[in-house]
Amino acid sequence: MTIAQTETPKINDKREIFGWAMYDWANSAFSTTIGTVFLGPYVANLAANAASLSPDKMAHFLGIPVAADSFFPYCISFSVLAQVFFLPIMGAIADYSHRRKQMMQLFATLGAITTILMFFVTAPLWWLGGVLFIIANLAFGASIVFYNSYLPDIASEDQRDRVSSYGWAMGYLGDGLLLVLNLILYLLGPKFGIPKDIAIRVNLASAGVWWLTFSFFTWARLRARQAPKQLPKGETYARVGFKQLWGTLREMKNFPETLKFLLAYFLYNDGIQTVIAISSTFAAAPLLRGGVGLDQSTLIIVILMIQFMAFAGALLWGRLAGWVGAKRSIILSLVIWAGVTIYAYFGL
Repeated sequence: MTIAQTETPKINDKREIFGWAMYDWANSAFSTTIGTVFLGPYVANLAANAASLSPDKMAHFLGIPVAADSFFPYCISFSVLAQVFFLPIMGAIADYSHRRKQMMQLFATLGAITTILMFFVTAPLWWLGGVLFIIANLAFGASIVFYNSYLPDIASEDQRDRVSSYGWAMGYLGDGLLLVLNLILYLLGPKFGIPKDIAIRVNLASAGVWWLTFSFFTWARLRARQAPKQLPKGETYARVGFKQLWGTLREMKNFPETLKFLLAYFLYNDGIQTVIAISSTFAAAPLLRGGVGLDQSTLIIVILMIQFMAFAGALLWGRLAGWVGAKRSIILSLVIWAGVTIYAYFGL
């Protein structure tokens, strides 16, 4: 046994924290390039073309008639519903099997590969965009569960707000840089004989390449910390995972404050994620500016500006949490968020 194998991993180690934050840099490309900018308007346009050929003027996905602009939101809803049942089981299995890092690698790789395959989403295969997104988003959510679980291990309690905001800032900076490259290809591609639809498909695939490539920084620096548990005789990881989940649900009634927290988190986090996911489809739809939506290049520029503002905001909010506390920082951010969304609803 080597010294490296017996050495206790350090806490607040800058090298490991950087590796941890690099996963946010890597996977945020999926959130922005796929979830916010390109895939929603792109598949909505393809679905609209498919619907124009249908007698009922609806796009048919797995035999279900769907309005073109609703296709992507339906895919988001389905993937989130799948996460509700899938992610708690994965968390329990990871805790029991001591395979947290390996499972994070598995789901990151699966998500990145399915994202790369979005290059093949074309007019005849418009529905493939929804299928690949559901798989990729499910894998993305699973990898984030394991990613977040590392925070208490790598940062002491007094440093977690700072480290968490650092991870968020790295994510915004990473997806902002990729979005710059996406914008260059989208705007300059036609001058070099690259059609707009090919540029969009390349940009979709680039998010998967980015995600997978920069994840290797994380794999190289995150270290295992918990000893594996031995499975009871005759049990499997899946059965143990289900039993732990069921046990947690049965005990939840004894922890009313935890139950209220989870319910509140579900409501506010889902609201935020919905706005982020739907914003580009809403902006590109013919609802604004007298019936004309924003064109793709303008939309990219706007969201690109948001990413770099969010980078600074993540660092600022990390400091704010240190000054006034995490709870007050969250409340302030939600008041601002609510004001913006209420204005968007009534003002646009």
